[in-house]
Amino acid sequence: MTYIIGDIGNTSTKICFFNSKFKKIRNINIETDKIYNREFKKKILINFLKKNINSKILFSSVVPLAFKKIKNYLKNSNLKLIEVKQLNLKKIIKINLKNYNQIGSDRIVNAIGVKNLKNCLVLDFGTATTFDIIRNGKYEGGVIAPGIKISIANLKNSTALLPSFKLKKVKKIYGKNTKEALNTGFFWGYEGLINNIISKIFSSGKVKYKIVLTGGYAKLFKNIIKKKTIVDQDITIKGLVKVYKELV
Repeated sequence: MTYIIGDIGNTSTKICFFNSKFKKIRNINIETDKIYNREFKKKILINFLKKNINSKILFSSVVPLAFKKIKNYLKNSNLKLIEVKQLNLKKIIKINLKNYNQIGSDRIVNAIGVKNLKNCLVLDFGTATTFDIIRNGKYEGGVIAPGIKISIANLKNSTALLPSFKLKKVKKIYGKNTKEALNTGFFWGYEGLINNIISKIFSSGKVKYKIVLTGGYAKLFKNIIKKKTIVDQDITIKGLVKVYKELV
């Protein structure tokens, strides 16, 4: 029996295939925009409609239209596509919010993925840069800051002369040309933003959190964060596996 679990993000989508013991067999990583293409439909149907696929497929999604598109692709099959918020997640983790439906599915699933750490701060470098707080095993909410990649793209698209560039780790505080100046500005700017928010979160509750980094820029910023961190690029999928085992 093969189980399918996926995460639809604003920028990218990950679809993972697991065996009967929930050991990952393989995964597909694609740009979310490609979900609307015919080629994706063919690829998805080829993989989803194979024999021995469990009929229940679990996704977390922050792009309702993309989730609906995949669901529509599978409407004539015996497969049921479930979005994680359709389930009673409060059976797995206490959520200390008035309306947790306003929180992105990926953020809640990340919290479930690290719940066993009891006190944890998950920093996700996605389309937005998010900080999610798990205190005493409860999800307490978090912080949403501008995403790095989209901020770089927006600056480029809003100016006539500034070039595009790939963010790199730097030692210099300032640049000798435009690209260097942009790189140092974004690198040290986000270094300040990240460390400042982490410091405020730690001091607000006087709790020592374990910090888990995930997302595209996790490795780039790992060593400049002033507190000890670990990188786990599968934390969302791990959370989804927990949900699947307990609620699906």
